[in-house]
Amino acid sequence: MYAWANVSVPSVPASEGGPDRLRLFDSASQQLVPVGPDTDDAARMYVCGITPYDATHLGHANTYLTFDLINRVWRDLGLEVLYTQNVTDVDDPLLERAAQTGQEWEELAEDQIELFRSDMQDLRVIPPDHYIGAVESISCVIELIEHLVPSGLVYQVDDDEHPDWYFNTVAAPGFGGVSHLDRDEMIARFRDNGGDPDRPGKRDPLDCLVWRFARPDEPSWTSSLGAGRPGWHIECTAIAMRYLGPNFDVQGGGSDLVFPHHEMCAAEAIVASNEPLAEAFVHSGLVGLDGEKMSKSKGNLELVSRLRKSGADPMAIRLALLNHHYRTDWEWTADQLAAATERLDRWRSVVNNGTALSADETIAAMRAALRDDLNTPAAIDAVDTWVAASLAIESDETEAISAMTTAIDSLLGIKL
Repeated sequence: MYAWANVSVPSVPASEGGPDRLRLFDSASQQLVPVGPDTDDAARMYVCGITPYDATHLGHANTYLTFDLINRVWRDLGLEVLYTQNVTDVDDPLLERAAQTGQEWEELAEDQIELFRSDMQDLRVIPPDHYIGAVESISCVIELIEHLVPSGLVYQVDDDEHPDWYFNTVAAPGFGGVSHLDRDEMIARFRDNGGDPDRPGKRDPLDCLVWRFARPDEPSWTSSLGAGRPGWHIECTAIAMRYLGPNFDVQGGGSDLVFPHHEMCAAEAIVASNEPLAEAFVHSGLVGLDGEKMSKSKGNLELVSRLRKSGADPMAIRLALLNHHYRTDWEWTADQLAAATERLDRWRSVVNNGTALSADETIAAMRAALRDDLNTPAAIDAVDTWVAASLAIESDETEAISAMTTAIDSLLGIKL
C-alpha cells in the first residue's frame, strides 16, 4: 500500500446554527443531496487517483482539493471519515510512456507517485486512509471478476490470440443513470477515452474490458482467467468495494470521469452486490490552459511541482484553486496566482498585526458556505471581509485571531 505523510487538522469549536449536513451536487440525480451518514457510521468516500506517467498538474490538484474539502467538512461535522483512493500503476499510458523514455515502467510509476505525494503534502491534502495501487489489488480484481462470471454478464471474446474478458455493461440494471447520455454520445466518448467500441466479438460496443490477456513485452499476472492484467474500470470497482463496501457515500473524480469510467464502475458494482456503488457521484470541474482542458496527452500543463520550484507558496496555489467553485470549468492564468499570493499576505498580516474583530460570525459563515455545495468563493469572501475589518480597527482580540487561524486551516486547508 502506498502512503504519504499525514496532515494535522486542528478542530474548530462547535457553533450553534447553520446546516448540520453537507449537501453536494449528485451527477446521477442531477440535484443537491445530503451526503454523509446522519448516524454514527463513518462517512465513506472513494476518489479515482492518477495514472502515474507524468507530473501532477493543476487539473489534478483542483480535483483532489475538492475531495479534501469534503473530508474536512465531514470532520468538522464530527464524522469519522474513511477515504480510499487508487493509483493506476499499470496501464497502457504508463507502459507507453516508459517505452518512450526508456525507463522501466515500475520505476516511472514510483517516481511519479512520489512526486504526486509530495505535491499533495505541500498543498496540505489530507491523505487517504487507503491509497491502493492496481498492482497490489490484482488478487481482489480477479476475485471480483470470478464473482461476476455466474451473472452471465462476463464473457470472453472469440479471439484465438487474445481472448480478453469483457463485462456486458449495457445489461446491468440502471446503466446510463450516472451520465444520462444517449447511446451515440456514449459510444463516441468511450472511443475517445481509451475504449474499444469497434472491437469484433463484443456483445455490445459499450462492453468494457475487465481482463486483458497477456501481450508480448507487457506485464501480466497468472490467474484462473489466464495470464493478463486488469481493465481500468474493474480496478476501481474492486478496490472501492474491498475497502469501503457497497453503497458508500461519495464516488468522486473529475467531470471527465462521469463517462465512461464512473458509469461502468457503477454497472459492475450493482451486478456484483445488488446495491448501488455509491449514494452520490460528485465531480469537480476541469481546468484549462491555452483554451483547452489541461491534459497530459495534449501537453498543455501547468505543473504543481513547477510552480513550487519557481518559488510559489503552496498555500497561495491552494487558495488560487479554491477561489473557483469546484463544479465550474475554468482556465488557469498566472495572474490568479499573483492575486492569491496578495490575498494570502493580507490574511497573514492580521496574524502579525495582532488586532481583529470577533471571529464567531465569520466562522459560522465559512461553515455555512462550505456545507452548501462547497461554496469556497463565499467562504473566502467571508474571510476577506473579516480581514479588511480587522485591519481597520485597533482591538486586541488575540482569541479571535487564534480562532480564525484555526478555522482557515481546518476548513480551507490554508496554513497561515
